[in-house]
Amino acid sequence: MSKKPSLAVVGATGAVGTVMLDILSKRENVYGEIRLIASAKSAGKKLTCRGEELTVVALSPEAFEGIDIAMFDVPDEVSKEWAPIAASKGAVVVDNSGAFRMDKDVPLVVPEVNPQEIKNRPKGIISNPNCTTLSMIVAMGALHREYGLKELVVASYQAASGAGQGGLDILREQINLVANKSLGDEAGDIRKVVKDFGPFSDPLALNVIPWAGSLKEDGYSSEELKVRNESRKILGLANLKVSATCVRVPVLTTHSLAVHAIFDKEVSRSVAQEVLRNAAGVELVDDPENYRFPTPADVVGTDPTWVGRVRKSLDDPNAIELFVCGDNLRKGAALNTAQIAELVAAEF
Repeated sequence: MSKKPSLAVVGATGAVGTVMLDILSKRENVYGEIRLIASAKSAGKKLTCRGEELTVVALSPEAFEGIDIAMFDVPDEVSKEWAPIAASKGAVVVDNSGAFRMDKDVPLVVPEVNPQEIKNRPKGIISNPNCTTLSMIVAMGALHREYGLKELVVASYQAASGAGQGGLDILREQINLVANKSLGDEAGDIRKVVKDFGPFSDPLALNVIPWAGSLKEDGYSSEELKVRNESRKILGLANLKVSATCVRVPVLTTHSLAVHAIFDKEVSRSVAQEVLRNAAGVELVDDPENYRFPTPADVVGTDPTWVGRVRKSLDDPNAIELFVCGDNLRKGAALNTAQIAELVAAEF
């Protein structure tokens, strides 16, 4: 006899965890018990999910007793230590960190693109892609099925919340500091007012920063390499050429990407638009005659990947240009994790 599986949300009090509780409250109820887990300092805190007040319990091996599915929304080092412990207790782990994404024994799943991979989980762990990759990969997966993707050149416009709650807090603080002041007219004048950069290398208010993530080899950032490596794994294209430049912009939540995609065969703007219009998880807003296209201000808080500015390349008949927006805390993190967990829940 089938039963509703029990679910643990690890990191329930964090930025993504908060969004997760909202998503769980609004989507179809496929779970029995929901257990909220966080660090010891958050234990005892009361949070509401599905209209029920739940008490947060401290992260420990015992917290996973009787849990069927565990969703992890925590830093890499926490997932690396605790996800195997949860799996050893019998839970299927859906991990939102970067700890296992490139592990060959851990599938990297986007339900609209490669849902079949969830069953290939020898370690009992399924990984959720990085929020930047997720902001574009649903749309690219749909176009890949139509045309056969060969190469990607992308520039990201990443929101402050991609750096966690600290990113949100510092941008709000900086906005308040620069508001109603004559700044941005002289080099360095913003730095005279904004002294605290938080998790960023430079002031973010009234600015853009051509950097997101940590430094890797040859001057690349970790975010840029994630876009490359994760796109290859999700699409099953080990030799996909990917060039990415990741930029932080003064937007609170919702990542955007400008994408130049090259395919195996000639593309058609109208066919590409139709493919995107009919793709699950994609919302096409592409009416340049009336200046209608996706922007973070209109996309934030929504679930789909939003696509606009679809154009056939002027110089390559096999290439297309487009602009993509996705809420990095929803589809870029919590929603995709929830969708994976729902696929696992259907096994019970």
